[in-house]
Amino acid sequence: MGADHTEDLESLAVRARAGLVRDIEESGAWDTDQRWRPVFAQVPRHVFVPYYFRGVPGGYERLWGEHPDPERRARWLRGAYADQPLATRLRDGHLVSSSSQPSLMAKMLVDLDVRDGDRVLEIGAGTGYNAALLAHRLGDDHVTTVDLDPEITESARTHLAAAGYAPAVVTGDGARGCPERAPYDRIIATCALRSVPVGWLAQCRPGARILAPVSTGLVALTVTDEGAAEGRFLSTAAYFVALRGEAGEVAEPYVGGLPRRLIRDELFRFLLALTAGCLDPREVVALWEREGRPARDRFGLTVEGGREWAWLDDPGGPYVWALPGA
Repeated sequence: MGADHTEDLESLAVRARAGLVRDIEESGAWDTDQRWRPVFAQVPRHVFVPYYFRGVPGGYERLWGEHPDPERRARWLRGAYADQPLATRLRDGHLVSSSSQPSLMAKMLVDLDVRDGDRVLEIGAGTGYNAALLAHRLGDDHVTTVDLDPEITESARTHLAAAGYAPAVVTGDGARGCPERAPYDRIIATCALRSVPVGWLAQCRPGARILAPVSTGLVALTVTDEGAAEGRFLSTAAYFVALRGEAGEVAEPYVGGLPRRLIRDELFRFLLALTAGCLDPREVVALWEREGRPARDRFGLTVEGGREWAWLDDPGGPYVWALPGA
């Protein structure tokens, strides 16, 4: 690749990154915390996605930064800065790792509510891009990212080094957290969970915040002095690759026999997934209709004494159901 074309790609990367920042700003993701704006403006996403896959009829198309065709390289670069999730790792035709939609990442980082000096544990290393954003804001020593797959952690470590960051990248089961780097002020998960692993709480300082995708929503928990945690779901929808390891896969809820109008309702599917294995689907329909299509932010989670339960409106009832331990 000639020097002139290298300069063209570098200029394109600068313009594309500026465009991504504008897209995130227009989404309203950081309306309440503009401090993340310069972070996204400076961390180069394309370094973390040297290749990715896009769905095409009959399979996937691979786009990569070293393609011999200059137009394909430019297409890869523009796609790297689109406000879209990118599939980065496939195994037997199944997605096992991705780079999340940047505007959702920005919203989650704002909702994590980090403060200077906070120590953050990220569950799910992915490409390393989210860890780089955290490290840029907080410093390398304050960020730990964990993933079960050694290929993913090695790749993330390589990307981070190429971009000039060196947070701790650990290969291990995210459901167990990372006790050797504890205590943490914030834990953020970038993979879907059936419930919040109770072992994370022991690795948190009192008052710590845990932000995690459960069902198809984001729950924000505050850890108390007693080693318990409680909080509500945010109104945002969130779809992530499931956490693998001790916590097990997130099962698709059974929808057989349910009215199609409900199955197509995104909020109903959130409730159905949240109650899977806990409530009979017809009980879920009855609750849904009785409460008038309750929004995500009416639901919450409580973790206490090794138990975990979800609730509607009030952790004390009347709508409460136990979740399986993670």
